[in-house]
Amino acid sequence: MPAHSIEILKTPAAIGDVLAADILAGVAAARTDGRQYLLGCPSGRSPKPIYDAMAEKAAAGNLDLSNLILVMMDEYLGGGEDGLGLCPPDAHNSCRRFAEYDIRQRLNAGIDPAYQVPKEHVWFPDATAPGAYDARITAAGDVDLFILASGATDGHVAFNPPGSPADGPSCIVKLAEETRRDNLGTFPDFPSLDAVPHHGLTVGLGTIANLSKAVAMVIHGAHKQMAVERLTQSEGFDPQWPATIIHRCKQVRILLDTAAAGRA
Repeated sequence: MPAHSIEILKTPAAIGDVLAADILAGVAAARTDGRQYLLGCPSGRSPKPIYDAMAEKAAAGNLDLSNLILVMMDEYLGGGEDGLGLCPPDAHNSCRRFAEYDIRQRLNAGIDPAYQVPKEHVWFPDATAPGAYDARITAAGDVDLFILASGATDGHVAFNPPGSPADGPSCIVKLAEETRRDNLGTFPDFPSLDAVPHHGLTVGLGTIANLSKAVAMVIHGAHKQMAVERLTQSEGFDPQWPATIIHRCKQVRILLDTAAAGRA
């Protein structure tokens, strides 16, 4: 992988600051062009510094985010009689809850009401018709930037487990045990691994690769050093490490902190 595609910053906050500035510039440029800006958004710890920095910069400049679309990447299942309905939106592990409180409300907190991200600009796949999400994204002109994060132990992206196809669409997947273990750290309110859902609704690797104009892979923390090694030593897409889907993407950026890069 070319060295110029990798950016190493001191802290997760520094990564957030760099990406937030670029995203907000893209939102403003899209508004000037009279169009919406689609941001592919994961939940969890990896992207949170980006959302926090976006909120701080938006508040400082009273920026107009009314054309920003949050294209959320996944949600846990576990609701309904068959357990394959969406988990409750108020559950501690709900990605819909994260999108509302940790992204949308956070972004909106410091800006004028007319500039805020509307509720209808938070998109999720539909568990009853997952593939329709890809059609919706395509109709909107594709995702301007997909923020990506890699699982520490299995390289999962969104909820795509090892073995996922490179051209896979949005779908329901059975979560790999490694993915579920990673989520014990993301959601500490889970009392044990048994409490972590077994299925999830997710964008596919094909959704990411084929329906994005650019991607930014964000990896931070010393516990992600193996993920960095697997990713940076790869030369093409490896189904056993889904994060290598970046080799099929356009305009790839990899942003690491010094801990993940092994330089802390």
